[in-house]
Amino acid sequence: MSEILPSVTVLIAARPGQPELKAVAASRVLDYPPDKLEIIVARGKQPSAQRNAGMKAAHGELIYFLDDDSVPRRDNLERVVAHFQRPAVKMVGGPNICPEEAPALEQIFALVLGSWAMASSRSRYTPVGKVRETSEKELILCNLIARREPMLELGGFNEALYPNEENALMDELQKTGGKLIYDPEFLVARRPRSTLKSFCRMLMTYGRGRAEQFRLHPTFGSALNFVPPLFVLYLLSTVALLVAAPTVARFLFVPLACYCVAVLGQAMVLAATGRILLSMAAIPLIGLTHILYGLGFWRGLFTNLHAASAAQPIAVELEIVKPSVGGASTKNG
Repeated sequence: MSEILPSVTVLIAARPGQPELKAVAASRVLDYPPDKLEIIVARGKQPSAQRNAGMKAAHGELIYFLDDDSVPRRDNLERVVAHFQRPAVKMVGGPNICPEEAPALEQIFALVLGSWAMASSRSRYTPVGKVRETSEKELILCNLIARREPMLELGGFNEALYPNEENALMDELQKTGGKLIYDPEFLVARRPRSTLKSFCRMLMTYGRGRAEQFRLHPTFGSALNFVPPLFVLYLLSTVALLVAAPTVARFLFVPLACYCVAVLGQAMVLAATGRILLSMAAIPLIGLTHILYGLGFWRGLFTNLHAASAAQPIAVELEIVKPSVGGASTKNG
């Protein structure tokens, strides 16, 4: 008896008016039976609301979430559906990696994001280890597939959160006994931010999103995310004491010296991959990453959070795209 494959909806959140989406072109030629594959583009200005609307309209048993610029490997679906043979598995994710043809600056950003400076979150940007059960720390929404019904039962994504709406939902799924799986070979190609300004803004946004998630969905797993904001507080305290009490302040430089040694060690690890110049250029960005994330976190602790109002629904336009029959596999169960 041939394997019966689950139906899959590829759900892509996009802005209004975007003419060409890399994710759509790549999704149309995924190696998966066309009659089992649906592609929905949800256009709007609030990604959480867009994805919720797309999920409600979808017919797939599984929802494959992609960002508009995510380019999945053609065999991604064939590979990943096997994980869902276990009923307890609710979500599976893998890394988004920088394509080799990306400019040098983007390659540097990718090195920083995939370094140990990002702790367990580095697995979102570079393949790490083997297939394993995991937590929301290692999964990212630009390359994530999940069972549709359990997400809808929990109310979908929290529309008061962006980013980190997926992290909060993953925590809720695990609380109900669901399993999350990290597959390092479940890959999409996706370019990092193209400028230093946009990269810095992204880090601030990630920090803010994590703090807002903690406020709405506090968990013990978020404890490590307090390290960057405390690091920022330590730096500010050291500078203040350097002015007010220089003799005392010099003792506070010992932890900073240890931190600098750790950053240099990380740069040496990166350089061992053969990209020596790019690795050296990543050194100041590693420190900047922790500072900006920490500043964003502090901001997120004090932002105003507003859930979506039923009286003022967020406009979402759904577009159905047909798979390419010639590009997809024709095998079926």
